[in-house]
Amino acid sequence: MIKLMDLIHEGIQDKGIFKAVFLAGGPGSGKTYVAKNLFGIPDKFNISMSGMKMVNSDKELKFLLKKFGFGTDLDKMPDEVFKNLTDPSQSDYSGLRTFSKSLTKQRMKLYQQGKLGMIIDGTGHDFGKIQTMKKMLEDDGYDTYMCMVNTSLEVAQKRNQERDRILPPELLEKSWKDVQQNLGSFQNLFKNNFVIVDNSKHLSDKEAEAKFVPLVTKVVRKFVNKPIKNKIGKMWVRKQKLLNRRK
Repeated sequence: MIKLMDLIHEGIQDKGIFKAVFLAGGPGSGKTYVAKNLFGIPDKFNISMSGMKMVNSDKELKFLLKKFGFGTDLDKMPDEVFKNLTDPSQSDYSGLRTFSKSLTKQRMKLYQQGKLGMIIDGTGHDFGKIQTMKKMLEDDGYDTYMCMVNTSLEVAQKRNQERDRILPPELLEKSWKDVQQNLGSFQNLFKNNFVIVDNSKHLSDKEAEAKFVPLVTKVVRKFVNKPIKNKIGKMWVRKQKLLNRRK
């Protein structure tokens, strides 16, 4: 059981304290591939190699699928289950999508109470949701940043077709268009704390390292490691340090 006081203590020591990075990219953008090379995010854990906590409903969904005996390989699932889990237009009769989102919110709430650094992983198709989440975090003291992984529709569809089990092309196209329409709004919302990663080409591990590691160093890592700008966050850290000295 995660204890709040343990998280608060960890938060004060955390280099990424009061930092939240929104990682976005639609289906076929290669976001998972980029995330692994950009942030060092492993597939099975809720923490990146940089120490930032992961907020990702897909990880919670995989946990639930395994718990209820479906396994975590979508390609091996019955057609009805696969469609229910991947198509938002379908009724969530299993309740797993809703449950996974509920678990994700609970996990994020705990991280936020501990003021821990977070990477919030999503598609970016819902501008209003991210706008609301960004304001909530900033009102609590966080500095925020967005990293958008983008690609062309043609490349996204091609990657989708190369999978053993594909998303319906029309569903992928709708999600891709939603993300493209939101790009300008996200740039205006995050201003200088926004970067687009072009992932239109398939790269080898060496090529990916050459492309993404400098980006981490110059942009994202710089944001995570620099002093907190948010006045609310700075005041909280100052207060906690004073309280610790009195103990």
